Amino acid sequence: MNLQGCNRTAGFAFAIVQSFIPFTPFRVLTGGSAFYNPSIVYPFRVPTCDWRPTGAGLPGSLVVRFEQHQELLNARTHGEAVGYPINIWPKPRSFTWTSPHAVLLSPSFTITSPSHPYLTPAVNRYLQQIQTAQYKPLITPSINLTGSPPLLTLTITVTDIVAPLAHGVNESYTLTIPSNATTATLVAVTPWGAMRGLESLSQLVWGNPARVRAGLVISDWPMFPHRGILLDTSRNYYGVEDLLRLIGAMSANKLNVFHWHITDSQSFPLVLKSEPELVEKGSYGPDMRYSAEDVKRVVEFGLEHGVRIIPEIDMPGNQVLEIFINNTNTYILSLNRTAVYWEDVILNPGINVNPSILRPETTIMQTWNNGPENTKRLVSAGYRTIVSSSDFYYLDCGHGDFSGNNSAYDQLPGFNQTNGGSWCGPFKSWQLIYNYDITYGLTEEEARLVLGGEVALWSEQSDPRVLDSRIWPRASAMAEALWSGNRDETGMKRSADATDRLNEWVNRMVSRGVKAEPIQPLWCIRNPGMCNTYNPIF
Repeated sequence: MNLQGCNRTAGFAFAIVQSFIPFTPFRVLTGGSAFYNPSIVYPFRVPTCDWRPTGAGLPGSLVVRFEQHQELLNARTHGEAVGYPINIWPKPRSFTWTSPHAVLLSPSFTITSPSHPYLTPAVNRYLQQIQTAQYKPLITPSINLTGSPPLLTLTITVTDIVAPLAHGVNESYTLTIPSNATTATLVAVTPWGAMRGLESLSQLVWGNPARVRAGLVISDWPMFPHRGILLDTSRNYYGVEDLLRLIGAMSANKLNVFHWHITDSQSFPLVLKSEPELVEKGSYGPDMRYSAEDVKRVVEFGLEHGVRIIPEIDMPGNQVLEIFINNTNTYILSLNRTAVYWEDVILNPGINVNPSILRPETTIMQTWNNGPENTKRLVSAGYRTIVSSSDFYYLDCGHGDFSGNNSAYDQLPGFNQTNGGSWCGPFKSWQLIYNYDITYGLTEEEARLVLGGEVALWSEQSDPRVLDSRIWPRASAMAEALWSGNRDETGMKRSADATDRLNEWVNRMVSRGVKAEPIQPLWCIRNPGMCNTYNPIF
């Protein structure tokens, strides 16, 4: 085994489960994998046009529309709106703000919505948050507070209330906060889109007494359907409360997939009723295990936050993987399921799997190595692909190596530190993550096969004490890039604009109990743009 971890994911498989409730998916585990229905997979990054906003031509309004990788500015007059950004993270795909101002939020503000087992808890959660947060911005918005009546009610309308939380589910919403009325509206196709709209509303509220931006319409939808975080809970253990805090922050960032790398060669913390000895011999101890009740709690919490849980059960070595794939694929297909594998099963020459078994129409790949090159290899072969490039999306990189007694660190001053002893170094900054285009070098047809991406935190040198700061706000950078892109209306990268908004978003996350790390000194925040550079500094 390579102590630096280069092969730690090689040959291992995982799968997506549409629903983890009740605890029945483990009944279909064979060699440690579970699978989901291919009918829920949609390889399209941009939803159909019939529900896209068409706000062009409104007098005196700022209308911004983003479609795939091009963001089009359509404004008859920029008016006042240019000086008043919509401080929502991720940045919405489309908004109009004809007369920027704010109104008070009524102390008796309420939210009405259709009854739903997961939307209803979300409504209650956001209502409490909006009513009690009293958020204090880093820079107080210079927006006039008008004498209009306070906002009393948000009315939610959902057209497809029974839509399950599945890959490709419609997450679009339209949020309207009027200037001279006491009722705002949130219209969504599904409950999951309504949750995204509730998050946006919560970020428009600040101050004590609470006030809210008004006179605006936001129409929003994601660019990519798969936007996630992988967390390794095998090398170091994370308690259930840590996982719940992570999922809550993911939802706030409009991420929708928690890829739970539950087990690996270091430990097996998952309790399986059918194989009790795995956890007895494989866990770090009785207090470092996940019971069936723990897993159900995590999945229920995910559903209440619009986040799917993807469990990954590692397989010990290439031979076991080969046997599993070659012997079980026919059975898997008979169940009308689709497996998701790490790219190694077809790109690693040391793994001998019959290529005819892993047909593109019945298989999804996740890439982690060689950046855009391996993404290109997978999609050009016809595979739907999830991008987790270690060159850009591995959050553990740049912290050295975990091996002890390593003479590589005993060097004379002045030696070239290269990657600092980290196999995937250097550290992946939020700017690097934000600016990465996961469809780089692909044709339009190939790009359609990219389902989205995941940042990954492997835990050789991480545990609950550093969980928040290792992930946030770098995962926020990916969240915006995959939701609304990383370019402005002219096609230029918008990381300068993102810096100011991300500073504010970090502050809001911290106010919600997420210990995100800062990205700039406070001086930069209080002097917007003064820390920007237009020339590379390294």
